[in-house]
Amino acid sequence: MSAQQKFDRAIELFDQANSADPNQVTVDGETWPKELIYSHRMSEMLQRFAPDTDDAMKLAIRGQHIQRWMSPRKDYPEGRQGYFQWRTNLYKFHAETTGKLMAEAGYDETSIERAMKAVGKKALKINPDSQLLEDIADLVFIEHYMLEFVEKHPEYDEEKWLDIVRKTWKKMSASAQQFALSGAVKLPEPLVPLIQKAVAAD
Repeated sequence: MSAQQKFDRAIELFDQANSADPNQVTVDGETWPKELIYSHRMSEMLQRFAPDTDDAMKLAIRGQHIQRWMSPRKDYPEGRQGYFQWRTNLYKFHAETTGKLMAEAGYDETSIERAMKAVGKKALKINPDSQLLEDIADLVFIEHYMLEFVEKHPEYDEEKWLDIVRKTWKKMSASAQQFALSGAVKLPEPLVPLIQKAVAAD
């Protein structure tokens, strides 16, 4: 099996897995399983930000939220501790699912371990693969999900939002920050003043 055939098979398996998401969203009049459209947005952002990325990392990026609905937040206790427990277990679940599907597609152990380490957010800020995945996730959040998140939390004041934007910003590499402000990312128009204020004060 050629490298291209392996990659195409892995993408097919990832898309099949995410197509089972019972949560649906409408984008430009078309209905999508929620995590399927998310994974496509991750790949599309990677193509814009780092088009020369190798196949192992392209698959890690695609696996960022794979089958996320299978581990819902409500299954964990309320509060900060419950949230961190849920998030830690999610990283592990996504990494293991990514590795399993890559193995099914015929990838070697080295490529699988590398992808799993990135999806599991291991050694963030030290491991360039983990940082790349974090950069893409943050850029996708800014372009596609930040405004929706704001609308869900009308109780948050400006200081709370500035804190959220700054925390997101600090997780990104310098090159991703530059990319976000270069015009290459569609910033949510109503939030541009807030983003600029948060970044200027950083």
